[in-house]
Parts: sequence; C-alpha cells; structure tokens
Amino acid sequence: MRGILPMLYPRRRSLGLLAMGALVLGTGCATLPSPAQAGPAADVAQRRIAAIAAGDTAAVMGSYADNAVMEWVGGPLDGRYAGQAAIGGVWGKFIAAQGPMQTRVGQVLESANPRGQTVVADVAFAGRMTVKVRYVMTYREGRLVSETWQVDPNVPG
Repeated sequence: MRGILPMLYPRRRSLGLLAMGALVLGTGCATLPSPAQAGPAADVAQRRIAAIAAGDTAAVMGSYADNAVMEWVGGPLDGRYAGQAAIGGVWGKFIAAQGPMQTRVGQVLESANPRGQTVVADVAFAGRMTVKVRYVMTYREGRLVSETWQVDPNVPG
C-alpha cells in the first residue's frame, strides 16, 4: 500500500498516510482479539453462565473453593454469602425464582497473572423476569474464590 499512495496522491503523501492510518485504526485494530479479552478463565466463566441459565446447580456449585465468598449487590437476594452452603442456597433461590433462562452475554474481559484470573462479564438472564448483571469472578488455582453479582439495569441486553 505504501507504494500506491504516492502515485495516487503525489502532493499529499503525508495526508494519504494519515488517512490510511485512520482507516486501519477505524476498521480493524480495535476488534483484534487480545489476551485481556479472552482466555481459559473466560471460557470457564462462559460455561458457568450457561450452567446458571440451565438451572444446573451441581455445575454451578462445582467450581467453588471451600472458602468462597459471593457478593450479590441489588435485588431481593442482596447480601454477602460466605461458604458453599450459603452460596448454594442463594443460587437455589435464584434458579427457582427464574425458571428456565436464556442469556445474552455482552462484553467479557479476562485479566490473568500467575496468582489468579479475574473475569468480568455483562450478562442478561431472561427467565420469568430479565436480570441484568455485571458479573465478576475471581479464580485461584482453578477454583472460584470470589464473585460479585452486581445487578445493573444499564447492562446492554
């Protein structure tokens, strides 16, 4: 492309290069996959979201560490739940209240380093009612140790 621009715009070479740079930035670079957007923990989180929607409590509970903590922020289940028994109780209530669900998953971001991974996902769960959440999951040594379920009506979906 570099050889074509001077032939097309011999007097405006720098303008042509500037326009080409803007074209490249506007049409592709922002959509290239990056390690911060997808990875193994994000794949686990996607399966987790699907298990919640399917009402598969065993699959939902299977990834928790023994000392896991959940912060449910907003809505009738608002509260802090510590340990698998308490977290299992809240998931049981949510799944029973919602019935069968469909999901719309928006942006999913993953941050990772050798000590753990954090996944942030914008999700709309549509069952008996639509619940839009920003869902934050933190994994250490392959186990879910912390999650925040932030009810947010402004999440797209």
